[in-house]
Amino acid sequence: MNDGPAHVTASTTRSEITVEAVRREALGLLDGVPDGDWLDPCDAALIGLAVRAAVPTLDPDGIEEYTRRALDAGATPEQVHEIVTVVSGLGVHSLMEGSRRVAAVLRARGTELSTGTLDGPLDEHRAALRARLRGDDPYWDAFEREVPGFLDTLLRMSPEAYEAFFAYCAVPWRTGHVRGRVKELISMAADATPTHRYLPGMRLHLTNALRLGVGRRAVLETLDIAAAAPEHRGVPAASPSTGPGEATR
Repeated sequence: MNDGPAHVTASTTRSEITVEAVRREALGLLDGVPDGDWLDPCDAALIGLAVRAAVPTLDPDGIEEYTRRALDAGATPEQVHEIVTVVSGLGVHSLMEGSRRVAAVLRARGTELSTGTLDGPLDEHRAALRARLRGDDPYWDAFEREVPGFLDTLLRMSPEAYEAFFAYCAVPWRTGHVRGRVKELISMAADATPTHRYLPGMRLHLTNALRLGVGRRAVLETLDIAAAAPEHRGVPAASPSTGPGEATR
């Protein structure tokens, strides 16, 4: 594997990634995968909660409804909240796409960092961080294939953000209330909602779920749950807004 930064172009043209395109991509990865079991009611409810708590949907009423469904299906309070923690990590997609493309523009302009370099050997501090946090874990090899160059770019641009990325992403895996295969399905679903459609993450989490023993039926049912997530309609304020110049009493 090439550990150096991938040179993402500063300007690219691509076709729109539709919900149908997400499903086609998934079907390609499911070729030859055994059917396996359908989701059980508790897992289905947790996935339904996840896609409504995810930032691209953020459906307050849906969060409450699917929390009740999950609890009624046997989920514990700790499992329910761990799901919220998992999908809160969708913010890292801003880091993934933003960091790589900011770096592409900087390279195109020949602009270097004031605290390091975008290319070439890592300094001692960054090299130590990389060895401690990424190491030789094969998970990050698969991650690199889907989001090439991100980890290296983040480390070079902000060691602080690099460390925080690893720390926050590890939280729901360290608490471990929900099985890993379900967390992977949940992450896949959040990346396949109509208002997100993030193919690098969808592919990564689908592949991880298959590695953990998930079958074709559970993946397709998860994609159906994701496709049914509502559009983001906005989140109301805690109290009504006052008009211009109107004093709050």
